[in-house]
Amino acid sequence: MSPCKNTSSPRASQLELPHSPSNVAKTDSNCGSGLKTAKALWTSSFPPKSQFSTDQIPDLTGRVVIVTGGNAGVGKETVKALLEHDAKVYMGCRSKSKAEVAMKELKEATGKDAIFLELDLSSLESVKCAAQEFLSKENELHILFLNAGVMFPPIEQLTQDGYDLQFGINVVGHHLLTKLLLPALWAGKESSPDGHARIMTTSSDGAYYFTINWDSFKDGPVRKKLGTQKMYFQSKFANVVVARELARRYGPQGIISNACHPGHLKTDLQRHVPAWQTKIIEKAMLYPASNGALTQLWGGTMPETLQYNGEFFIPWARVGRCRDEAYDSEIGERLWNYLEEETKAFQTTTAA
Repeated sequence: MSPCKNTSSPRASQLELPHSPSNVAKTDSNCGSGLKTAKALWTSSFPPKSQFSTDQIPDLTGRVVIVTGGNAGVGKETVKALLEHDAKVYMGCRSKSKAEVAMKELKEATGKDAIFLELDLSSLESVKCAAQEFLSKENELHILFLNAGVMFPPIEQLTQDGYDLQFGINVVGHHLLTKLLLPALWAGKESSPDGHARIMTTSSDGAYYFTINWDSFKDGPVRKKLGTQKMYFQSKFANVVVARELARRYGPQGIISNACHPGHLKTDLQRHVPAWQTKIIEKAMLYPASNGALTQLWGGTMPETLQYNGEFFIPWARVGRCRDEAYDSEIGERLWNYLEEETKAFQTTTAA
């Protein structure tokens, strides 16, 4: 595979976002208002009937979209709805065989073809090559769904670059992919009917349960002590923070960035959860994957969501609010700087 093209981005101007209190807790030891968090969890866990359906998605002819993890669960349902509205959709997946099965099923359901994009988010080299492959085929990208993720894997598992598997896939890999695709997103907003390109990040209500331990991103005693569950919550909190940073930094250049909690869903994401726990949860509060696609499709395609740049969306297709720390500018700046430092060697690439 040839080296990636130079996709280093110009210095971004910054946008002041709403709801950014400066005097908030910086760690998990002080959660701010427990009552507010409990209320937010309740309304996102037991949502009212959706006022949005995929039938309301506008015509997407001419729009180019990437959905990471598009071969299963919420990602597959997202791809299906996009194809039904005539978008050109790339499925960023690690397994070509699984992607081919999904693409065949999607073709049967929609009559449209999705396009396989080989992407292993646990390898920064693979992320770089996936971005190069896409940019060799497309000049424009209109919507980027950062949907792929892993939940509660064995704590021993790390990425190929040495990060905690969940933080590496859910946060670091997606950050690099986004940065490499910014030139295509800027080009996409020029041809978009609404003058914007969009980035929709799939988080979860796990973002309410933990913030960030800065010593846990790579293997070590701190990470092992936290355990796989808190590492997942940390990655989902980080998704919200990074989505807001993207909105703040690139909003003035026409980029709309949001994170969302898709809902409590019956998907393959629970594959590492003990079977007895899954059965209990499933009976109590799990919804079909098609429900989970609603919120991110709403955020990624509908005109009314342009006014909510940087906000956190909750089921089903509503504007919500994450915990207070997600709106702290110091946390956002520190996390952004960390991710930039960790991925800088992969952000500068040369043409063949």
